[in-house]
Amino acid sequence: MTLTTGLVVANLYYNQPLLNDMASTFHVSNGKVGQVSMLTQIGYAVGMLFVVPMADMVKRKRLMLIDFAFVVAALLLTALAPNVHVLILSGFLLGATSIIPQLLVPMAAHLAKPEERGKKIGFIMSGLLIGILLSRTLSGFVGAHLGWRAMFYIAAGIMLVMWAFIYFLLPEVEPEYKGTYSSLMKTLVDLVKNEPKLRLASLRGALCFACFSAFWTTLVFMLKQNFNEGSDVAGAFGLAGAFGAIAAGLMGRLSDKMDAYKLSTITLSLVLISFIMFLFSGHSIAGLVAGVIIMDMGVQATHISNQAIIFSLDASARNRINTIYMVSYFVGGALGTFLATRVWDTYQWTGVCTIGITLSAIAIVIHLLTRKTMQRAV
Repeated sequence: MTLTTGLVVANLYYNQPLLNDMASTFHVSNGKVGQVSMLTQIGYAVGMLFVVPMADMVKRKRLMLIDFAFVVAALLLTALAPNVHVLILSGFLLGATSIIPQLLVPMAAHLAKPEERGKKIGFIMSGLLIGILLSRTLSGFVGAHLGWRAMFYIAAGIMLVMWAFIYFLLPEVEPEYKGTYSSLMKTLVDLVKNEPKLRLASLRGALCFACFSAFWTTLVFMLKQNFNEGSDVAGAFGLAGAFGAIAAGLMGRLSDKMDAYKLSTITLSLVLISFIMFLFSGHSIAGLVAGVIIMDMGVQATHISNQAIIFSLDASARNRINTIYMVSYFVGGALGTFLATRVWDTYQWTGVCTIGITLSAIAIVIHLLTRKTMQRAV
């Protein structure tokens, strides 16, 4: 489950170190090609909203096996894209289909003992987070040596292998919801209304991922401008981020033992500190590497803390709860990408860092103002 989670989620991030190469291929601006990354995240949110809730009413393994076929098709469309408009469309479709990790994480929460839920989620999330970060390293290397299209052909082959692993090794989980799809979707509104902890965790997650996406989308532009480096160096930063992701996995164990509110106060502060570091590290590789480790630790540990909270709310609705949280999360990511690519042309790196500082500060303020709600016993 952890391996599948990491390799499937990687599909969403292969394009980020390759944006400069894509812009050169189609002779478009950085702002235009940035839409590929933004639409991938929007597509992921759409897929989570309309597909992931179905896991509460249909067999999850069967749903995953069908979805894999669409993932492979979207990857091949990306590799064959004749122009930037098809590339943007394929980015959206790739995001909308690569939702298998969001079926596996609730499955892990479902199968885990309550006293080990944070630990198990943290283990699966370590795979997901390392997949997110090392995907950039892999695609940056492949893009520099084989061209950006090769990365998506390789990814399609990886997905075929993972389809076989899921088919032969993953157990089936029977659905618990017995109603119709339309009534299932209506319950999403009820969950948002009735679960204040879900609302607050979703808002915190969205703001953190907006910061995360703003940084990673524009990093390749900044490295080209300030250091004259290409996709391979941008991807190598994923290795630094992986250290933060591994540390975040350890936070899953802490969330079983430590007060989640206090833990989140620390992790949210790490995100703010990292962007202050980035602001003064526009010409320092060492400063950027240190900031990446701190930012990824903060963002991912906050994410794991949020998930430990939401998965303890309603066992029969875990896929729908996860849908609400993750749709909010990736809408936040798309917002961060949109803002960063818009300010880049005028304010460059200073503008991106200002976005990160502002959004992380808002997250901390919201967190501090909702102390009583978040500390209420589940």
